[in-house]
Amino acid sequence: MKVLLAIDSSKASQTVVSEAEQRPWPAGTKFCVIHVVDLWSFARVPAVIEDAKQAAQTMVKAAAAKLVHVGHDTNSDVLLGFPRKTVSEYAKDWGADLIMVGSHGQGALSRFLIGSVAQAVLRTAPCSVEIVRLSVDRTLPSSHGMKVLLATDGSEASAETSRSVAKRPWPSGSQFKIVSVVQLLIPENQMSASALSSVYPASLLEELLDDARSRAHDAVADARKALANAGISVLHIEATPTGDPRVVLLDHASAWGADLIVMGSHGWRGVDSMLMGSVSESVALHAHCSVEVIRG
Repeated sequence: MKVLLAIDSSKASQTVVSEAEQRPWPAGTKFCVIHVVDLWSFARVPAVIEDAKQAAQTMVKAAAAKLVHVGHDTNSDVLLGFPRKTVSEYAKDWGADLIMVGSHGQGALSRFLIGSVAQAVLRTAPCSVEIVRLSVDRTLPSSHGMKVLLATDGSEASAETSRSVAKRPWPSGSQFKIVSVVQLLIPENQMSASALSSVYPASLLEELLDDARSRAHDAVADARKALANAGISVLHIEATPTGDPRVVLLDHASAWGADLIVMGSHGWRGVDSMLMGSVSESVALHAHCSVEVIRG
């Protein structure tokens, strides 16, 4: 496994490095710590770019040294460019399996700031992406047994997500919960609701709902089987709630006190990129815990 840590000088990036340092990883995992010197920030003062590069070299080497100290094969690099593009391009060239980036907080402004880089990485990365946040108790997620919420919809992307979770080591005492949301077509207003009922009879709507419930139960069963085959036990809790997945997943994660939400992507290209933004991206940017979006 190849893990790329994209960092800056923020506390959020310190969390990324510490989490990578403490979390168990598959044998042979390699790490690379990078920082992108943003050319846009220095457009009016190009003379200080060299100073910025030197400071960045010191920063990434110090981060890499922490990983080397615990036995990880790690190198580092400093790049000139635009973070929203350069991180994903480097991940592709290096052959990364996972990019880890930090979140700058939980407030609206923080989500706006993270959106400028992490959102772009989520949409353009050639691999899985994890936005790392501290747990609810302000500790590192892997400093204790983790609560991992696995979201599935029964798609191949979700199957890949289950396989990814199943083949990794996790901290001792970790708990796993699987959720598949029964998504309904919710009218935006009373007029559209009336139009919907005139086009689709109640019997058909109930049939569609039953089918959605059945698919959700099957998705949970398939994910549970994938984890069970790897020796991972899953909490036996009703896990097919109904509603908007963007809201339901965040509510479940918050109520359970999840340390990590893991979910799949459906391609991240073209129309898929926009569809991904409706659920995976929304959860990743608004969750109060770490979120990993898996791309096979």
